[in-house]
Amino acid sequence: MDEAYSLFIEQMGEPVFRQEVPLSSMERYKGVMPEKLLEYWKEHGWCGYGEGLFWTVDPQEYEGVIASLINGSKLENRDKYHLVARGAFGDLYLFGENTGFSVKILAHLSRYRGSEYQLTANDMNREVQSFFLSKDKESVDFDDMFEPAKKKLGILDPTEMYGFVPALTFGGPCDLAHLEKVNAVEHLLGSVRNPEKPNRHPSDAEFL
Repeated sequence: MDEAYSLFIEQMGEPVFRQEVPLSSMERYKGVMPEKLLEYWKEHGWCGYGEGLFWTVDPQEYEGVIASLINGSKLENRDKYHLVARGAFGDLYLFGENTGFSVKILAHLSRYRGSEYQLTANDMNREVQSFFLSKDKESVDFDDMFEPAKKKLGILDPTEMYGFVPALTFGGPCDLAHLEKVNAVEHLLGSVRNPEKPNRHPSDAEFL
């Protein structure tokens, strides 16, 4: 294990629910994702950290979610994005093939943050290490709600997230009473495809 990932685990917490990354996925993303990320996948798999506060994920499982979130938005033509990690409340960490870890979508708030800096191939491996080094429990929690949510609803499995019902983007209250354990993909898709507001996309709250 390299030092960057070791420090990430120290900051975020031990892994849970490890899923081995199949060879087909390694081949699919070879030349698309940085070698350092594929190295992490091979060694550590896809799994949760900090009792499910932060998850590394199979990008292919979230292709529909990312398409729904960015199609028709200003992100659509900036880069080709793949979801690499997510938080327990639906924060989505996107890797851009030209811009690296350049976009974080706060799906529960319908906001995103990002940069337009172009990276060279030599920069990408350092970008991967920097991404994981920048993550700790405080930075990925939402309003200090993770521990109360875990106590009330139990630990998440790899398919789940804590979701507000109704979603905050549709006027739901931001309180523990309205949090539920939900299927992550279904909930994220539903927050975009709600029939009352079918064209809702993350707004440009902050683009550097």
